[in-house]
Amino acid sequence: MPTEKSVFREYLEALLIAVIFATFARTFIVQAFKIPSGSMEENLLIGDHILVNKFVYGPALSPLERRLLPERQVHRGDIVVFKFPKDPERDFIKRCMGVPGDTIEVVDKHLYVNGRPMHDEGYTYHTDDHVYPRTPFAGDVFGNRDNFGPRIVPKGSYFCMGDNRDHSNDSRFWGEVPEDNVKGRAFMIYWSFDTGEGEIPEVSSVGGKLRQLAQVGLKFFARTRWGRTFRIVR
Repeated sequence: MPTEKSVFREYLEALLIAVIFATFARTFIVQAFKIPSGSMEENLLIGDHILVNKFVYGPALSPLERRLLPERQVHRGDIVVFKFPKDPERDFIKRCMGVPGDTIEVVDKHLYVNGRPMHDEGYTYHTDDHVYPRTPFAGDVFGNRDNFGPRIVPKGSYFCMGDNRDHSNDSRFWGEVPEDNVKGRAFMIYWSFDTGEGEIPEVSSVGGKLRQLAQVGLKFFARTRWGRTFRIVR
């Protein structure tokens, strides 16, 4: 008959194994990510909580491993999470629109890749009808928004843009994403919560996080977007 000490030890070992597995999974397989801004609307909304596949872009050690395991390079059209090149402590989420060697050009809001128009109407979202011309007087921000390039994506980098093209801080303004910065591919919304307050501010203090958690708890059922639960990200 097991003693109280042996039962405690079994529970402790099970807990340690669970912690180790969760840590391993978060580091190498899957990670949760929260959408804090509207740069990917209308596909990903502020308050969407998504799962990111960190395994899919993992390095393959041999050609056989590359064939057997579900690993691949970033493809044009993938929604990827990456470390922001200007501040690696922050994670960004955008859609890859250019792979190494591609020539990227934006002409009056229309995206061209290798001289051909991208038929991206299915996921591109515009909120501003005004088109900023290609002129130095518009400044980098507005000048690059609607007219950009042509620019060749360098080796080992990706050109990433937000689906909400008029309100996205992306590669048009700060350059390409290095391959080493890519953390994974977004693949599922597991929960979506309507904050009702626009962009979610970054809170670092314990008190601020507890207040946010309390607000979510009070409005969980009323503001959860149930129709977005377990939606596949495309």
